[in-house]
Amino acid sequence: MTRELTEITVIGGDKTGLIARVTTLLFERGINIEDLDQAVREGIFRMTLHADTSGMVCTEDTLRDALADLADELGVDIRVRFPADRETKEIAVLVTKESHCLEALFEAWANGDLGADIGVVIGNRDYLEPLAAHYDVPFHDVGDEKGSPDEDRLLELLDEYEVDLIVLARYMRILGPNVVFRYEDRIINIHPSLLPAFPGAAAYRQAKEEGVRIAGVTAHYVTTDLDQGPVITQRVFNVPDDASVAEIKKRGQPLEADALLEAVQLHLSDGLTVHRGRTSLRDGAEDYQLGMPEEADRANPDRPIDGKADVLRTRADDDDERAETDAPMQSDDD
Repeated sequence: MTRELTEITVIGGDKTGLIARVTTLLFERGINIEDLDQAVREGIFRMTLHADTSGMVCTEDTLRDALADLADELGVDIRVRFPADRETKEIAVLVTKESHCLEALFEAWANGDLGADIGVVIGNRDYLEPLAAHYDVPFHDVGDEKGSPDEDRLLELLDEYEVDLIVLARYMRILGPNVVFRYEDRIINIHPSLLPAFPGAAAYRQAKEEGVRIAGVTAHYVTTDLDQGPVITQRVFNVPDDASVAEIKKRGQPLEADALLEAVQLHLSDGLTVHRGRTSLRDGAEDYQLGMPEEADRANPDRPIDGKADVLRTRADDDDERAETDAPMQSDDD
């Protein structure tokens, strides 16, 4: 969807009539719904709709109040994001201990190449707090002594900092559906494998144990299905003979940072579309590298491919047909 549309999200327990109540309220105020997506997972209802509010017959504050009253009545959470709510988008980066992806994001931000502000860094450990402090960015630790995050506190922080995009920069915890549903299509993760290969934990170790010659990394949108969201960018690298897991990881980490950064920049510039689980570049975003670089693609052989046997079979059939046509007719006297 374009930035000109207002986004409204509804999250809560599944109830009959939720969609009708919300859409009726919008219709009565002259608001045209352009796109609507809804789902129910583990008893949690999520609806995200994009609407044209340019011709609505009420003010933004009046609409917010009406939706807030409806949310209280239905016992759900309704959020509204108007196009002009903020000139600069805000990013929340979620981290654990590995710093390389966070470093890349900070460096791009400092150089003015990110396309948004990093408003907050949130960890399930406090290990990277000094790095956030170095860039004068607030850091919040939402993990307990075992690193298990308090997702209620996480949601409070995301709301407090008015976050537009969540970036999982080697965040080593699975986000629950209550978080994922609220930020549908606005959470980007980096995974150290060429998904769908080697999902889940210890991807580099899986690559080592399977003896792959080429490994890679994948930046993708997060869904409630682990490591199965739409792929955005991927990078590959060779795995040398007898390479240790640590050596494979050392080769992969710079590519993780590169792929994640490009995916974030693409999202923030509205350079992506997602259709049936596959991302595509919008017009004007062709300079980005979603897959292999062009020189690597050109180095691949372009033949042989299927088809030659079909041509030969066709020729043989034609020859047989001509032979039958040209054969002399046998008379009854022969």
